Amino acid sequence: MTEASRARYPDHDGFVERDGVRVFYEVYGEGDTTLLFLPAWAVCYSRLWKAQIPYFARHHRVIVFDGRGNGRSDRPANPEAYGDDEIIADALAVLDATNTARAIIVGASAGGWWGTMLAGLHPERVQAAVLMCPGTSLGDPLPGRLEAEFDEVLETEEGWRGKWNRDYWLRDYPGFARWFAERCISERHSTRQVECMAEWILETTPETLLATMAAPGWKKLEREGESGSPEPSGAERALALYELIECPTLVIHGDCDEVIAHNKGVAVADAIGAPLITLEGSGHAPQTRIPVKVNLLIRNFVESVRTGTAALPVRGIAA
Repeated sequence: MTEASRARYPDHDGFVERDGVRVFYEVYGEGDTTLLFLPAWAVCYSRLWKAQIPYFARHHRVIVFDGRGNGRSDRPANPEAYGDDEIIADALAVLDATNTARAIIVGASAGGWWGTMLAGLHPERVQAAVLMCPGTSLGDPLPGRLEAEFDEVLETEEGWRGKWNRDYWLRDYPGFARWFAERCISERHSTRQVECMAEWILETTPETLLATMAAPGWKKLEREGESGSPEPSGAERALALYELIECPTLVIHGDCDEVIAHNKGVAVADAIGAPLITLEGSGHAPQTRIPVKVNLLIRNFVESVRTGTAALPVRGIAA
């Protein structure tokens, strides 16, 4: 893979390996607080956080890793290798490999769901959490996504119905890359950011993305002294997990998100009892489009955690 010059290069990098799958990680800066920026879906890798890494590495220790399926990490063919539990195990392995006892985690999109899993199931490793435009089964999906028929062979190539489609991915992967990048970064005057996102998507293959689509979701509650199967409903399972989160948590969501509806971020904040910051006019990847604003929001939250003034989750309080 090729890559443009960076504002800052890692102080240390390496691989963790689990069941024959290697995952690449990088460490920047130093300090008494560690921020772990989580991967999102396999359409991108850790350069998703390129506007955050140099900023936060000035004062904190920063860790990022390429999620399975993109970047310098392996691209296994087996859908089982992309299960939620596997991603969480990778995150914990990276924390162990970097001698990190606890971290403030930041996750966007699918990473917002994985951040939820880490905070709920492994509270001893998570100091606080930022969930940005988080993936969740709560709330209502965008109307266009309801029209998608992923496994059908369709005549149309328009919108979610035509492009969120197995056959289309295999026929015109570059077309999907451009279209999805435009959904992720839907704000006006975002040409360069869209180009970067499309390039990241093209770093992997449609076959890899199809494997992630068939991956198993969260299997069970796993906490010291507790083990059981959540209710069958995806929303009920999610609520059971959100209710486990006890660390300071901040939810950030753009009200013009064209991938994950803003109402889903509202539902997540309400389920946790956490504050919600709505970014007016912002889409699905605000960390790339309005990085200064996002960095300041995260910085203020991190400082509140470090000084012990961050609010803890309050159940039943609407965000």
